[in-house]
Amino acid sequence: MTGAVEPRWLDEEEQHAWRAVLRAGHLVRLAMEAALDAHDVSLGEYELMSMVSEAPGMRMRMAALAELVVQSRSRVSHTASRLERRGWVQRVPSVEDGRGVVLVLTPEGREVLEALAPVHVESVRAALLDHLTREEFLAYGELMKRVVLANRTSDEQATDAV
Repeated sequence: MTGAVEPRWLDEEEQHAWRAVLRAGHLVRLAMEAALDAHDVSLGEYELMSMVSEAPGMRMRMAALAELVVQSRSRVSHTASRLERRGWVQRVPSVEDGRGVVLVLTPEGREVLEALAPVHVESVRAALLDHLTREEFLAYGELMKRVVLANRTSDEQATDAV
């Protein structure tokens, strides 16, 4: 095989750092999931409702929502179906073009989200923030913002803020 490029292997320090990042990410996610599981809500469901609640009019196009939560449109659609069966969201046609679908948080969904928000934020604090200084956490967020921007497609970068 000619012209093969040698992989840029991680050195020992990079490997240790990478494994810590990977493990920490898994552990933080598990902690957030466990906190919400106790209320019979998945992290994916909570995340969708939370993102929609922060959008203008508590409504967001499904395609934009999929990009925001970094999930396939199909996965977001399945999650939205579960939430819709519970009466927490509603899918409606887009008023802008009639082709797109918009996810709207219902009043019941807003009540559920308001009850779950303290549970979620406490799990985030206990799993991550309580182990870092405020400055470290904010710096970590800025670093991760660079990673997000570097790994988006050009279409996503043009349409979605970090």
